[in-house]
Amino acid sequence: MIQAIGLTSNPRQELPPAVDDVSFEARTGRVTALLGAQGAGKTTALRLMLEIQQGRGVTYFRGRPLHRITHPSREVGVLLGEVPGHPGRTVRGQLRMLCAAAGVPVQRADDVLEVVGLVSLRDQRLGTLSRGMDRRLGLACALLADPHTLVLDGPADGLSAREGGWLHGILRAHATQGGTVLFSTADPKEAARTADRVVTLDAGRLVADQEAGDFARTRLRPRVAVRSPHAARLGTLLSKEARAAQRSIEVVKEDGNRLSVYGSTCADIGETAFRHGILVHQLADEIGDAGPAAEAAAPAPEPAGAVTAGDAAGAPTGGDSPAGAEACAPAEAEPVPAPKNLVPLATTDPVATTGPVTATAPITAAQPVPAVPSPLPPPIYIRPARGPLRPLRYELRRAAGVGTGYLTMAAVLAVSAVLCVFLARSGHTPQAHLLAAWPQELPLPPAALGAGLLGALAFGEEFRHPALAADRGTVPRRLGLLSAKLIVAAATALLLCLLVLASDAALLHLVYGEEVARVPADWLSLGASWVALVAGCAWAGVLAGGVFRSTTAGLAAVLAVPILVVPLVQKALEGPSVRSAAGLPGRLRDLALVQWPFGVERYLAGGVRMVAQPVGSALMLSVTALLCAYLLTAMRGRAR
Repeated sequence: MIQAIGLTSNPRQELPPAVDDVSFEARTGRVTALLGAQGAGKTTALRLMLEIQQGRGVTYFRGRPLHRITHPSREVGVLLGEVPGHPGRTVRGQLRMLCAAAGVPVQRADDVLEVVGLVSLRDQRLGTLSRGMDRRLGLACALLADPHTLVLDGPADGLSAREGGWLHGILRAHATQGGTVLFSTADPKEAARTADRVVTLDAGRLVADQEAGDFARTRLRPRVAVRSPHAARLGTLLSKEARAAQRSIEVVKEDGNRLSVYGSTCADIGETAFRHGILVHQLADEIGDAGPAAEAAAPAPEPAGAVTAGDAAGAPTGGDSPAGAEACAPAEAEPVPAPKNLVPLATTDPVATTGPVTATAPITAAQPVPAVPSPLPPPIYIRPARGPLRPLRYELRRAAGVGTGYLTMAAVLAVSAVLCVFLARSGHTPQAHLLAAWPQELPLPPAALGAGLLGALAFGEEFRHPALAADRGTVPRRLGLLSAKLIVAAATALLLCLLVLASDAALLHLVYGEEVARVPADWLSLGASWVALVAGCAWAGVLAGGVFRSTTAGLAAVLAVPILVVPLVQKALEGPSVRSAAGLPGRLRDLALVQWPFGVERYLAGGVRMVAQPVGSALMLSVTALLCAYLLTAMRGRAR
């Protein structure tokens, strides 16, 4: 069950708020439609309910606000707009990736594909899906964690009648199984045909909260309410004259002496009753405009098309006549349901409780709103979306699900092979730089640039296609997600290092012979430096992409290390110094309480010398600064 109370968006400069004091309920086991024209505030109301947009109000999902739910995706399935997936990812790959984010078994992806009818398109790329298939995929993403509640914004927009009927059939089945469904639409006929209850918004305000039958009878199909002691005879005459005049009307016999006439007017019905001498007690247009509570509490004006009983029957309309006393009375045959505005009777801090904190009472025309100013509803803050429950598995599927990474690695191998051949031809490049295909003219070798690009894509693609937080349009800044991206980026960089060295050595051996492809004597320290350089560039790309939310900015941060940071570090290191780090291995040996096994002090000294180099120190400085910036932005967003 959904309880939305006092939803109000923040004012927009000189304009009124897009949503102003909207309260309604969506009950369990029923389909509720949020109806309104374009700009009526439907999407804003849904975003306020999901705590995506700031404002005021509170929304309870089975008694708890969304930020108090441990795993929101398992309680509320959301579909807002298009499916934000990478166009090169397959349908099945998208769902399997989201399974790790939702913490559900990967077999769930195949189950929802069968439910939404996308089994035959599971290997289709997202960029090639039609509008109807995209809507099916969006519904599959919403159903992935088997949520109790579905909140959908315009799920049938742009679909054919057949596709729309199928989609609403799925929603009806979910409600029948005990779930809650709330969807928005701008089509009144769709709302009346598919929903159990219709909540109507107009200019950001609640104007009606009705059962679907009442909505269809009073708001969707205006009628004329008639009350007469000869209702059956009048209904027969109206139908007979309509057939003779080839007009289409519908006469519905209500309880007692009441009629509801659709497709006619008060004037036509009054003339028919006058010609046949039929007494009419009530004759009024009923358009079913269930306005706000203040309007409902006001006395109803006299209907413009009302005809008095005396005029209809040819009798005088004196004040002492019983017929005259009932002339132009409001329609009583089927009273229009008053809007169900919910007024909080007692409020407490919603953050300090896990259940509903307001008691509500319906407002009717007989119960006007008291003139006591009610307290403002609690503010709605934008809550950070929760990170994936299995971040490492999520990151592996994200990186392996598209061809961008494979193409980048293939391009790095090809460029490195060409460069190493040309460098060996010239004969002026050291052996270590030759195997790494690193000419002196380039600030970084191709492998380091490729690793930095892959690291920048790890976060850049997340922000460009926010499949992890589709309902919020951003990526949660969680340490678990960051750790997973750093681990995968380092593993990818190590793989890229080995592939580049192996392919370059094999190519040099094939073209120039064994002498050019020989392994350097200090291969261990050179290999460690090589791996550290490429992994550091990958980490710099990951962190910069997360801080600046862009792939381009992440790659620019990697390039800034040799172009901007290294000259600054060199200038700092080349300054006047009194002391140096000479004799560090001996001092490390003396510092140890026992003898270091296997000459560990030499490796420590090599690591220190590696960091002491301008490129190493600049890269370590850049990674440290980017990590601090990422943590600062994450803590600042959490504090907000």
